[in-house]
Order: sequence, then C-alpha cells, then structure tokens
Amino acid sequence: MIFSPTPLKGSYIIEMEPFADSRGWFARYFDKKEFKKIDHSREWVQMNHSFTAAKGTIRGMHYQIAPYKEIKLIRCIAGVVFDVITDIRKGSPTFLQWFGVELSAQNKKMLYIPEGFAHGFQSLSENAELLYHHSEYYTPGAEGGIKYDDPCIQINWPLPVSMISERDAAHPDIDKNFKGI
Repeated sequence: MIFSPTPLKGSYIIEMEPFADSRGWFARYFDKKEFKKIDHSREWVQMNHSFTAAKGTIRGMHYQIAPYKEIKLIRCIAGVVFDVITDIRKGSPTFLQWFGVELSAQNKKMLYIPEGFAHGFQSLSENAELLYHHSEYYTPGAEGGIKYDDPCIQINWPLPVSMISERDAAHPDIDKNFKGI
C-alpha cells in the first residue's frame, strides 16, 4: 500500500498495489502494521456499504462529535465518486479547508479520514458503491452536518447537484461563531 498525505494533516490517499496475473488481481487494502506507520491504532468497529443510483447525487457533509468522533476509511467498489473532506478541528491550521479526490473501482484509491473532519461525496457515475470503515459506532444525537454548498467552505463539486436528501440539504451553513469540534 502507498500512503500519500493530503494537504489536510492526518488524512491520506491510499493506493493499493495489486498483484495481477491471468486470473485477475489481488490486493491488500488493510494491514494493521502498515496503518501503524500513519499512527492508526484504532479498531474498525463498524463497516457500512452505500449505493447511490443517480449521477450528480451528493451525500454529506457528515461528522460525529466527542466522545464519538470517528476515523473513516472510504473505498469505492463500483462506479466513480468525488469524495470530499473538510477540516473542522478546533485550532487546526487548515480549519474549514476542504480536499477532494476521485475514488473509483478502476483507480482503487481509498481515503483515510482522521477524527475532526466532515465527510461527503458526489456520485460522478450512476450506480456508485462505497465501503466505509469506522473507528466508532454510529451514535444518533452525536451527529452533525455542514451544508454541502456552505459559502464559507466553497466546495467545488464537479457536477450540478441532481439529488440530495432533505436532511443533507437542511444542514446549516457554518456559523460565524463555529469554532470546530
């Protein structure tokens, strides 16, 4: 595996190194020893699978608050998405900055997201599927969200929005008093 830091400290693009032969390919996408090199020591306690049917759909921007902050590992196994993280860590030098990367079944890239980030994605193809690994259980009441088109953050989504849930569309813009999580 190849770990490439993003401009937002603690987050990484992870590339698998497939071994291919006439049968197809095989690649490792998690190795406890390899992840220790980026200081990951938490256990993955929950894994989720999402399916997004329509191109242009946005899901996010979601996060959990203390004591339920979580690390996420995102991998696209079908289709293509533009995966986005926003740094909402108190006192971070990159506070309210965002980073986006294309994840696809084809490029086999993953995104490692540390605690203190909001996360979302836009489907760039029909029938996109993501696998999510979480270091904390989903906890209703400890969840938060930031509006996908918050003028303070200015995420540059690649496509016009074709669909977004009522809940995600109703997330608030960053308040001028927001100091992070």
